Amino acid sequence: MSRGRRDPDLVRSYVRTGGRVRAAHELDLVTLVRAVADARPDHRPDERRVLALTSKRGALSIAELSAYLDLPASVVKIIVSDLLDSGHLHCPTPAEVKPELALIKEVLHGLRAIAG
Repeated sequence: MSRGRRDPDLVRSYVRTGGRVRAAHELDLVTLVRAVADARPDHRPDERRVLALTSKRGALSIAELSAYLDLPASVVKIIVSDLLDSGHLHCPTPAEVKPELALIKEVLHGLRAIAG
């Protein structure tokens, strides 16, 4: 890269976050979030994508959102933080994140197979 040129990914991240480098909330890669409200017309495209994913797939971690959106986790944390502040996302407690019934049956079947 020549001197004086900027990394385009860095510029895009800066624009996506409104120039912020830190989220207002303490979030880590395994923090789960889920949508509790629909996107508004004034939401930015990245916010809409986060809300769409967490509406369809249920609770997702910051790492999962980062992978689905193909964005750095630091950028996703800022977007998620904004959506938490606006009340569009919620961080469920572990008791609120219930596994699918099919998964529970699969685990039970596996345990029975091991017990023989």
